[in-house]
Amino acid sequence: MADEHSHKVHLNTEDYERLRKLRGERPARVALKHPLTRGALIADWVAKTVGSWHFIIIQSIVLGIWIVLNGLAFVWHWDPYPFILLNLVLSFQAAYAAPIIMMSQNRQSEIDRRHAEHDYRINVKAELEIELLHNKLDSLREREILKLIDIIQRLSAHLAPELAATIQAEGSAGEEDS
Repeated sequence: MADEHSHKVHLNTEDYERLRKLRGERPARVALKHPLTRGALIADWVAKTVGSWHFIIIQSIVLGIWIVLNGLAFVWHWDPYPFILLNLVLSFQAAYAAPIIMMSQNRQSEIDRRHAEHDYRINVKAELEIELLHNKLDSLREREILKLIDIIQRLSAHLAPELAATIQAEGSAGEEDS
């Protein structure tokens, strides 16, 4: 029985301390809400808008209209071919949209990092709690096995004189028959 349970891992003092702190924190119940600044709200709105099919479709339509009107204009070409003004407008849009979208992505990656850290702490707590439960189950199993061994020994001691008398009686009966 000792060999069977020699592989058991008990929590060391560092693990007990970590579990005590995690139990006190209640990481599963901690809300990770942080108030958003006006800039963060604008960055999220821009990222959500520019990264949508609605925006892409509208921008494609506007670009198509721009090119068609400038290509077919007979009187007034406000941006003749090769559409330098259009290139300037698109570069201007990209120059401002990219950093704003990156601000939103950076904030979102920070939120994701906090969520991952939060999940990790919950997993550590669960692992330590499960290890404690395993130790308790092993302890209960060992106690039950010891009780069963004790019961078997008492039954054996109680039945041994009766069994010896039965064997002796059978042996005497066998000698008489021969």
